[in-house]
Amino acid sequence: MQTRNKVLDDISQLMTNAMGVAQGAKEEAGTAMSSLVDRWLADRDFVTREEFDAVRAMAQKAREENEALKARLDALEGHDRA
Repeated sequence: MQTRNKVLDDISQLMTNAMGVAQGAKEEAGTAMSSLVDRWLADRDFVTREEFDAVRAMAQKAREENEALKARLDALEGHDRA
């Protein structure tokens, strides 16, 4: 009976170790995949969200300034015709 318990304990320990190795392999694969995706994105020269938002704000401001200048020019041209 003692031998059987030893065999079961050994099998249990082996399964526990195998699960630990599998978990470690999973984490390592996840880290490797994350690094691969990060490198791929960096090579594509994508902009960050912050950079995109900054450029969009600059474009909006330029558009508003352009509209104000156009209105001013239209007003000045209207005075020249009178």
